[in-house]
Amino acid sequence: MLTISQELVDKIIAHARADHPDEACGVIAGPEGSDTPVRFVPMENAERSPTFYRFDSKEQLRVWREMDDRDEEPVVIYHSHTSTEAYPSRTDISYASEPNAHYVLVSTREELGESVELRSYRILDGVVTEEEVKITQV
Repeated sequence: MLTISQELVDKIIAHARADHPDEACGVIAGPEGSDTPVRFVPMENAERSPTFYRFDSKEQLRVWREMDDRDEEPVVIYHSHTSTEAYPSRTDISYASEPNAHYVLVSTREELGESVELRSYRILDGVVTEEEVKITQV
């Protein structure tokens, strides 16, 4: 189960809406081994695409080094889907390389109107497992 604050959920959604119609992406870092998302790190979608995202390699290196320096790890890796449901695509699954991360997807597709769909998954060795999301009011 992913436990995440409403404030962080709001930041993910705001980033997804701001980058729409392109997919938004980023990480939420937390202390190593804690499974607690704390520090929101929005990133650039190097593809600038409505159907695909990729972290810029230089930015990713900088962010991962920063997490190492702070004894953090990527607790959440998030991105948006702009025209499909919040479920990992085959490409998302093939790129999932952080075995301990929660992969959060948010859909901003038009038929949702002002609503969004936010779901979380564990992706390990190509196997996708949806998990409950508990949103706290911190």
